[in-house]
Amino acid sequence: MPLKIECFKAYDIRGQIPNELNVDIAYRVGNALVEFLDAKTIVLGRDIRLTSPEFADAVSAGVREAGADVLDIGLGGTEMVYFATGELGADGGIMVTASHNPADYNGLKLVREEARPISGDTGLQEIRALAERDERRKGSREGERKSVDIADRYVSRLLSFIDRDALSRLRIVTNAGNGGAGLSLDRLEPHLPFEFVKVHHEADGRFPNGVPNPMLSENRKPTIDAITGSNAALGIAWDGDFDRCFFFDGNGRFIEGYYIVGLLAQSQLEAAGARPGGDGGPAIVYDPRLTWNTIEIVREHGGRPVQSKSGHSFMKETMRKENGLYGGEMSAHHYFRDFFYCDSGMIPWLLVAELVCKSGVPLAELVDDRMEKFPASGEINRKVADAQAAIRAIRDRYAPDANSVDETDGVSIEFDQWRFNLRASNTEPVIRLNVESRGDKKLMQEKVEEILALLDG
Repeated sequence: MPLKIECFKAYDIRGQIPNELNVDIAYRVGNALVEFLDAKTIVLGRDIRLTSPEFADAVSAGVREAGADVLDIGLGGTEMVYFATGELGADGGIMVTASHNPADYNGLKLVREEARPISGDTGLQEIRALAERDERRKGSREGERKSVDIADRYVSRLLSFIDRDALSRLRIVTNAGNGGAGLSLDRLEPHLPFEFVKVHHEADGRFPNGVPNPMLSENRKPTIDAITGSNAALGIAWDGDFDRCFFFDGNGRFIEGYYIVGLLAQSQLEAAGARPGGDGGPAIVYDPRLTWNTIEIVREHGGRPVQSKSGHSFMKETMRKENGLYGGEMSAHHYFRDFFYCDSGMIPWLLVAELVCKSGVPLAELVDDRMEKFPASGEINRKVADAQAAIRAIRDRYAPDANSVDETDGVSIEFDQWRFNLRASNTEPVIRLNVESRGDKKLMQEKVEEILALLDG
């Protein structure tokens, strides 16, 4: 009877070691990916977890037995596998990482040619079925494992997004969370005029300072303390595989990702020479959770706002379909056309730092007026017995009096002065609520309490 593999999630493979994920499963996935893609070359990267080298070895063995060559880029972040897969013209890529999960977890993120995502609806379940059957494809030859150094090309691509001549000296706090971001930051540092105050900088797969997840408010204090203690201009923190980055202003205030999306949309449209107030400009892709601020900024700066379902596979699909210049999710995923339409945790902070330098305006002032104009709740999670039933009940309560109802992702309901999105998580047994208003923080807060009371009831 085939082994039932339970660690396949909506967007990747992730599980606790060894009961949910082990080297045998990693071997099977590597072998199955070659079968699924009929691949000749697979890029392989790994994060800083203590188990990642052995998982990378197992993946490599599975790929090579299937007859494909492994292009091993070594230690780094998920975005480096995206970049290498596209840059090297490989048939696919595998990143060994469990991102911000605890130290006893690991996982695999998969892409196909041109760094196109492989998720639940784009092949992940087919790969799961192949891995469970464990037919172990054998190629006519055993593939080779080749070490490939992409560091210089990767750094060059990151720097291509900014005008280094426009940069001035800023003091920036960086918190890698003992994940992989510090390695890329060290490669960028010689090319930049910034002074870095580095917190939890050294890669350490034991995570001595807690899991690298800046979404957890308790993990933000070291960054905030370093900002206020050093009089820094801004702060940046990353998750473990640094495909997301999070921002703090010079006062140590955490900036919700929603407002960073607006800043980056403006930055990219200005760099592309979009005509303010014009129609039909470059597409900027956004998710449905919080939208009004992004839509207004994009239109004011000559862009074309395009909505996509949340989640990296949907965002990347929409980015490619619309030739999107930039795409942003409030969850701190930021996508760039000139980075193979993929998300990066390094490009956003470079662009924000550039914007601060060019404007001469602190990050706090760049976002303050937007936060006042469109106050937002941030994402609120609730566990419910039946997510879809809860969403239907809320829809039925509010839809009759609404200006619009959109079901791109969960349900988004808009009124004249406020709107909300309620959706089921793709990765956890919870529903997620986001509420925003037009310049009325009190109204926003009242509506949050109102909806939560209905959900809790």
